[in-house]
Amino acid sequence: MQLVFSDAQFWEDFLPLTFTRPVAEMRCGILTFSERWQKLLDINSVSFLTEDYLQEKFRKPEDVESLFIVPNFLPEAEVLQQIKDLKLGEALVYENELLAARINMKNFSLNQIEKMTDVHEGVLFFKQPTDLFSYNEKAINFDFDLMTKGRVSAELSNTNGFLGEAQDLFIEEGASVEFSTLNTKTGKIYIGKNAEVMEGCNLRGPIALCEESKFNLGAKIYGATTIGPQSKVGGEVNNIVIFGYSNKGHDGFIGNSVIGEWCNLGADTNSSNLKNNYAEVKLWNYRTKRFANTGLQFAGLIMGDHSKSAINTQFNTGTVVGVAANIFKSGFPANLIESFSWGGMKGDEKFKLEKAYEVAELAMARRKVPFTEKDRNILKYIYAEY
Repeated sequence: MQLVFSDAQFWEDFLPLTFTRPVAEMRCGILTFSERWQKLLDINSVSFLTEDYLQEKFRKPEDVESLFIVPNFLPEAEVLQQIKDLKLGEALVYENELLAARINMKNFSLNQIEKMTDVHEGVLFFKQPTDLFSYNEKAINFDFDLMTKGRVSAELSNTNGFLGEAQDLFIEEGASVEFSTLNTKTGKIYIGKNAEVMEGCNLRGPIALCEESKFNLGAKIYGATTIGPQSKVGGEVNNIVIFGYSNKGHDGFIGNSVIGEWCNLGADTNSSNLKNNYAEVKLWNYRTKRFANTGLQFAGLIMGDHSKSAINTQFNTGTVVGVAANIFKSGFPANLIESFSWGGMKGDEKFKLEKAYEVAELAMARRKVPFTEKDRNILKYIYAEY
């Protein structure tokens, strides 16, 4: 069985995070949506229906019978079973949105669907970037149970202080946690394979520190926070999601934020997550091309892949940063920093594309990840079109 992840109409709603990936490749909780569905459905063959310029990197579906799914939701057990029980030509629909369908990808058309069943509950849908941190506690709890069921955690070293119930802490093989405090009274804590919590850290769940990532010395981590693989985090963070391969290694505060891959926040970078007048936060919406209300009082920074901030950068409440922006000028940057901005201020010139390639290649080489021609073509398209 082939699993086909569809961006449906949601791809544009998650920009700038989806400039460089399909919706299914976003991370929330412990896993990406793609990884989560593979585990839930026990299907390893995956493909994507996404934007044409991304399709070169992300595998197209084969012309075979497939389980077609819009991936950006968490299912309760009953809905998951309904998905597993779908027969060819059947589909599930939630609030007029297609959730899943069993169809043949040869001559692909949703007209193949002969029977649609409405699902009225048991679904948590993610519809915008802020949902990734707003629903992160639910996602961590969901993934924690999925990842740890029937397994035994590695032991927590007795150099640490611990508050809470032992079943709410899981430490994978090869992880190192020493001389820190961990509190699971407020939420579960997951420490991934070969991850490291350095001395003097204070962790207050729910938290997911993914494979080979690090909390640097003395870090203060409030949940619900997810740090994706091969990332480094220091200073103070509260309710953030880092997709992976990114650094916020030094002092400074980031809260209620989502950071993509291959980003670096310089020392003492701070992001406000609350306006001085406590008003609702607005964020740039790429679909409507205007700032839109989020319904949230707390919202900090949304940053696309490959973007960087210099030391002492101060982000305003509700700032959106595109892809491969280089932010280094004094003063508060604008609430919208365009992709490939060179400086971070409105009207700044663009980062030269060849230099952007060079920085991306060097950053990825540090993690021993190749910067491929497919990656180059994705950045080239974004540079030309956005």
